[in-house]
Amino acid sequence: MTEPCENCGQETAHSVSIELRTESSKSENAEFSREPYRVAECRACGTESATRMNNA
Repeated sequence: MTEPCENCGQETAHSVSIELRTESSKSENAEFSREPYRVAECRACGTESATRMNNA
């Protein structure tokens, strides 16, 4: 998939995945604070960007 890369300054190929990420730093709340993120990694430079799906 191609999309703009802020680091490269152009449209480049990206690897895109969905990850569950923990947002709470407190261990007792960690299991309840997981949120889905869209993670895109530029195949040209390796820059990674993540967008919280609830905010997309």
